[in-house]
Amino acid sequence: MSGSLSGDAEDEGRGVGRPGPDGTVGAAVVKPSGQARPGQRLTGLVDSNGFEAPRVPPWMRWLPGLYVLLVLLLEFVTPTQWAVSSLLIAVPVLAAFTHGPIGVAVVTVFAAGLEGVLAGTPCCTGHNIHQLWGNHYVATYISTLIVGIMGVALAGYRQRQQRHLVQVNSVAEALMRTLLRPVPHRVGGVLAAGLYRSAEVGTMVGGDLYDIRATRAGERAIIGDVRGKGLQAVRTVADILGSFREAVYDPGDLLAVASRMERRLAHEAAEIPDDELFVTAALIEYDAGARQLTIINHGHIEPVLISAGEVVALTGPPALPLGLGGLAAEVPVSYTHPFGEGDVLLLCTDGLIEARDQTGAFYPLLDRLTLRFGGRPAPGPADVIDFLNADLPRHTRVLHDDVAILALAPCDREPDPA
Repeated sequence: MSGSLSGDAEDEGRGVGRPGPDGTVGAAVVKPSGQARPGQRLTGLVDSNGFEAPRVPPWMRWLPGLYVLLVLLLEFVTPTQWAVSSLLIAVPVLAAFTHGPIGVAVVTVFAAGLEGVLAGTPCCTGHNIHQLWGNHYVATYISTLIVGIMGVALAGYRQRQQRHLVQVNSVAEALMRTLLRPVPHRVGGVLAAGLYRSAEVGTMVGGDLYDIRATRAGERAIIGDVRGKGLQAVRTVADILGSFREAVYDPGDLLAVASRMERRLAHEAAEIPDDELFVTAALIEYDAGARQLTIINHGHIEPVLISAGEVVALTGPPALPLGLGGLAAEVPVSYTHPFGEGDVLLLCTDGLIEARDQTGAFYPLLDRLTLRFGGRPAPGPADVIDFLNADLPRHTRVLHDDVAILALAPCDREPDPA
């Protein structure tokens, strides 16, 4: 599955989780992916602001010059009767891959001039100056100019396509940012931090999601993973988040919120149509007065609690993913767990725990959290996100799926929203 980020815009606070150069959203760094491409190399977990076209490796910009040096070397080590200068015909094409039309035109003129120098310079190449206008040399000059004209056209087309790519992806990213808002530092009675890392560096299109809202019933959060990838997954993300953001403010408990989202997903599946549309999700409600969490797990990864120096997974009654509720006669069952000062709740998608190292081993989330935070003073949500932000690239250099993480911790309750 793929990933996306979501947050609450009600409390602007410190912009924890704001997308930021290669495609992720970090907890403490403000920095920004279509269908996820398996095997995307990790360069860090914090992406840049806005889509950026793929950068050309520096060595490619110097490739035309290196090629010219190679031709000059061949000119001096090969027999004089061999017209090595004809190899310079390829220079404009090499330049077209990395330079603009003007640059290619300049390189073309330079290549043609150098061909003339090599063809008729007695002191350096041993050629007679009368050879300068030999038939085969003139053919070389003309061929170089023709290739140069095509190179100028190619460079112009490449630049237009690149601008179009940036524009299209920027529009897609703007739409995603409308859906997936940055996680504020504080939401009602909880501190929050979020991390999103897409498998496809530089874009934000996918199917992982999370959000948190402060309501009269308490702080309510969701983390989910849509089946499928690409634009269809984005449509489902929009439906789920829209339904969640409306339902959490309506009267009723967390089960009522889940029921409303189930109905919305059923309508979505009928409209597409898609009989296999579903979303794994965990719904969380925090009651500050009771210092208690209420959890409904719809086939998602169990929430992880860091409490008193221990790291445990909060398991409870399982329920089918959203969208598949009609297959079971039983209704989902919620479960509760204490959540007090010094505790941190971690919610994540499977892109985190299924990240593999070079041996194929999955990322050992509980072990890594225990090693870092076990037996130590209580961390904050941003501390946990910062740790995972740095630790995941140490475990895997290849990210096969999007990663969405939400960390929450209780704090003094703010006034109830109007």
